[in-house]
Amino acid sequence: MIVKERLGVYAVIIKEGKMALVMKKNGGYKGKYDLPGGGNKHHESLIETLNREVMEEINAKVTSYNLINVYTYNIKWTMDDGNIEDLHHVGVIYKVSIDREEIISDLVHDTLYAKWIDVDDINEDMVTPFTWYSLKELNLK
Repeated sequence: MIVKERLGVYAVIIKEGKMALVMKKNGGYKGKYDLPGGGNKHHESLIETLNREVMEEINAKVTSYNLINVYTYNIKWTMDDGNIEDLHHVGVIYKVSIDREEIISDLVHDTLYAKWIDVDDINEDMVTPFTWYSLKELNLK
């Protein structure tokens, strides 16, 4: 078993009742919708990570942000090589405004696509834990 810790920074982006989400193509959250965001790099501030990840994942510029909360989640999953990864995931979650309506996914990273999804259509089974926690924190679920 491989034990890992990950610090990520994520963006809750909601416009006109729809949430910007990305579909994960790899890892323990494969097949789930997730918040745009990702890992904090060495010597990078949390806001630098937020800006970089939003640009990488949905090709948008952050115009404003407010901290929602910091969440943790533990997930175990079987990797492609058969090893089990036990991940302690820490997510710093911001409510974010962006500079555009259209979102475009960068297929180079770990997402299949990005799309706006009506908040009323989102259920817990279709999203990552941080996405669900954020919706509950904002009293949207």
